Amino acid sequence: MISKFYKFFLCLSVLVLSIALPLLGQEDFPIYLDNTRSLEARVDHALSLMTLEEKVALTHAQSKFSVRGVPRLGVPELWMADGPHGIREELLWNAWQPAGWTNDSTTAFPALTALAATWNVDIAYLYGKSIGAEARYRKKDVLLGPGVNIYRSPLNGRNFEYMGEDPYLASQLVVPYIQGVQENGVAACIKHFALNNQETNRNHINVKVSERALHEIYLPAFKAAVIDGNVWSVMAGYNKYLGEWCAQNNILLNDILKDSWDFKGVVISDWDAVHNTLLAAKNGLDIEMGTNVPKGKSYQDFYFADPYLKVLKSGQASIDELDDKVRRILRLNFKTAMNSDRPWGSFATKEHAMTARKIAEEGIVLLKNKNQVLPIKSEVKSIAVIGENAVKKLTVGGGSSNLKVKTEISPLEGLQNKFGGNMKISFSAGYSSKKESAVLYDEAIENASKSDLVIFVGGLNKDKGQDSESRDRKEYGLPYDQDKLIVDLAKVNKNIVVILLSGNATAMPWASEVSTIVQAWYGGSEAGNALANILAGDINPSGKLPFTINHSLDDYSAHALGSFPGDSENVEYKEDIFVGYRWNDLKLMEPLFPFGHGLSYTSFSYGKARAVKRNIKSQENPIIKVPLKNIGKRSGAEVVQVYVHDVESSVKRPYKELKAFTKVFLEPGDEEIVVFELPREAFEFYSEKEKKWIYEPGLFKVLIGSSSQEIKQEVSLNLL
Repeated sequence: MISKFYKFFLCLSVLVLSIALPLLGQEDFPIYLDNTRSLEARVDHALSLMTLEEKVALTHAQSKFSVRGVPRLGVPELWMADGPHGIREELLWNAWQPAGWTNDSTTAFPALTALAATWNVDIAYLYGKSIGAEARYRKKDVLLGPGVNIYRSPLNGRNFEYMGEDPYLASQLVVPYIQGVQENGVAACIKHFALNNQETNRNHINVKVSERALHEIYLPAFKAAVIDGNVWSVMAGYNKYLGEWCAQNNILLNDILKDSWDFKGVVISDWDAVHNTLLAAKNGLDIEMGTNVPKGKSYQDFYFADPYLKVLKSGQASIDELDDKVRRILRLNFKTAMNSDRPWGSFATKEHAMTARKIAEEGIVLLKNKNQVLPIKSEVKSIAVIGENAVKKLTVGGGSSNLKVKTEISPLEGLQNKFGGNMKISFSAGYSSKKESAVLYDEAIENASKSDLVIFVGGLNKDKGQDSESRDRKEYGLPYDQDKLIVDLAKVNKNIVVILLSGNATAMPWASEVSTIVQAWYGGSEAGNALANILAGDINPSGKLPFTINHSLDDYSAHALGSFPGDSENVEYKEDIFVGYRWNDLKLMEPLFPFGHGLSYTSFSYGKARAVKRNIKSQENPIIKVPLKNIGKRSGAEVVQVYVHDVESSVKRPYKELKAFTKVFLEPGDEEIVVFELPREAFEFYSEKEKKWIYEPGLFKVLIGSSSQEIKQEVSLNLL
C-alpha cells in the first residue's frame, strides 16, 4: 500500500512541476530541472535542497530492485534489472517470486562467454546496444552487468557470465558493450569488483593475491570499463580482499576505483554484501542493496538506512562523505531516469532475436573437424540427434541470470527447421539430468547405429552445481555419464558430431574418438537456428576460445597448486600472474585446445609480417603489418592475434601475453594487410616495488598467430 501511494505521489509531483515550472520566470526555474545547465550544476543545486533524511534515503534499497527518489523535488526512483544476457522478469516488491506480468518475456542473448568467443568489438557494441534497448523499454535505469571476473578455474559456477581468462580480451570487449548499453540512457553496472572468482564460500572467502597479479590479471577489464567505457556504475563483490569485504574495502573502492581511476559513478553493493555501516560509508560504497528483509524488520533497518542516519546525526559519520554519495547518485539519476532525451527502447523484437542469432553464430567455436564431417553433406539422409541438451531449456536457471523468454529455439528445433524437409531426424535423450535411465541409453545407442550421422548435444546446464550462481562445479568431466555415452556412440557410428553447450571447459576423454567437436555455449533465444546454420555451412564458423581447454583439471594452475577453492576462510592465488595460457607456456604444457583456437570451413595464409620500428619514448608506437589471405573456397573470418614476448626483463614475465587482435572477413582469394599499432602499455608490467606500471626498453618479440599455440609469424623489436 505504501509503495502504491509513493508511486502516485511521485507521479503527481512530477506532473505538478511540469505544469508549474514553465509558468515561472527563468530566474525562478530550478537549476536541477534545467537540462540546459551543466550536469554538475544541476547535481549541486538538487543536493542543496535536500534534507538529511532525503539524502540517506537515496543510499539504500526500498525494494528488491529499486532505490527511493526525492518525491518533493520530482527526482524519481532508480530501478535496476538483472542481466547481463537479458532483462529478468518482474518480481514482487519484497520477494523473489515472479510478479506474474504477461508482458515481460524477454529476448535471451547468448551468455557472455559466447560474446567473448566472437572476438569482435562491433558485435560487443551491438550486444550492448540491443540489451540496453530492452532494459530501457522496461523502464530500467541500471542493468546489472556485464561481468568481467577472470576465468581462474573451470569449476567456477559463474564463468558463463564472464569473458574468459585473458584481461586484454575482456577489456576490449567490455568497453563497446558498456557504450552500447549506455547510449540508451541505461547505466551498465560492471561486476563483481573484485576478485570474485569462485562461488564456494563467496560471501566471506578472503582472497590473498599479489599486488602485481591484482593489477595485471584481475583489474584491467574493470579499469577499461571505467576509463575507456565511462561506465556509470560498479557492483562491489561479496568476497574479502586483504581481510575486508569488497563492498567496504578502502583499497578497492577509494584508493583504486575512485582516486586512481577517477571514477565518478556509483558503487552499488551486491545483494547483502554490506556488513558495517561506518566502514561501508567511509570506504567508498554509495548504494546498499539487499536480498532479504528479516521478519519484523524493513528496508529502514539496512546498514545505509536508519543506522546510517543515526551515526550521521551523532557525528560519527561524515556529512561530506554522504554528500559525495548523493552527488554520484543524482548524477546517475540525471543520466538515466531524469534524462528526457533518452530513446524509448524496444523489447523482444524480431530485430533483437536476429541480433541474438548473429552473436551466437559468431561465437560458436569449431574445435575439431576430422575428415570435414561439417558442414553436413547432402548425402546424409538420416540424423540421430542425441542428448538432453538438444531439448532442455537453457535460458532458465543459473541464478540471477535466469530468464523468462519470449522464444527459445532448441538445437533439435533448429535442426528440424534446417534439415527436416530433406532428411530423417530422430531424437533420443540418451541421458537425463533428473535421474539415471538405462532405457534412455539403450534407445540412443540403437538410434545412432541406424543413422548416417550422429549429432550429440550435451555439455552442462544451468542447474546448481553446473553453470550456475551460488555453487561451483564439483568435477571437470561431463555430468550424467555423458562421457561414457559419447564413447559408446562413437563405437557404433564413426560419423559423430559432439556439440557442447556450456559456459565452461570440460574434460573430453573421448576427444580422439570422435570426428567433430563444436563448442556452442548458451546461445539464447535463437540458439538452435544459429547452431543449425553453422552445421549446414550457411554460416562459416569464426569463433575462437576465450579460455584454455586442458586435458585434466590438474593442468590448470589454481588446481595444480592446490589453491582452489581455499580452506573455507582464505584462498591464496599461488599461481600469481600465471593464469590460463600463461601457465601452459610456463610449464611447456600442450592444452587439449588452446586459448584463441577455432577452426573454419575455409583456410587462411599469413604472409611475411614486418614492423615499422618507432621510438616509444617519442610517443611513436611500433606498427606491425601482416598480410592475410583467404586461400579456401568459402568466405570466412579469421581472428589475427598479437602476443608480446619480453626477451630481456628485470622481473619474471609470462612467455607471451595477448596485446592486440582483430577479426578480418575475407572472400575466397581476397587478401588484406592487417595493421596493428602497439601502444606503450603493451610492453609494460606492474612493479610492486614502485607501485606503478613500468616500461623497460629492450628486445621484444611480437608473435602473430591464430591462437596462443599456433604462431604463424614473428617480428623482433628493439625498443628504446
